[in-house]
Amino acid sequence: MAKKETLNNGPAAAAILASGIGSLALGLFTTLAQAIPSVGSTLNLYDPVGPLSGKTTVAVVVWLVAWAFFHGLWKNQQVDFAKVFVAALIMIALGLLGTFPLFFEAFGN
Repeated sequence: MAKKETLNNGPAAAAILASGIGSLALGLFTTLAQAIPSVGSTLNLYDPVGPLSGKTTVAVVVWLVAWAFFHGLWKNQQVDFAKVFVAALIMIALGLLGTFPLFFEAFGN
């Protein structure tokens, strides 16, 4: 009888968690750019687009770094997927909140 091979869920969990971290980063940088003018001007990488160019660029870099980090950490492991999934959903929700004008404009000058 052949031995049943079990696959590790670490790489999939790393991708899910990284998406939450990247979403949270986008919401955080969106709010920070509105609240702190120097952050907004620093994130302005391309004048026609404004700070959005930097917010999205930094969020993508954070997402990629988080994905690489957790993939390296969990590539051969079985992790508690339910906890990772809930954490990612919470971070995605908070990141989405940070991108709503009613929220981030409350921190404006």
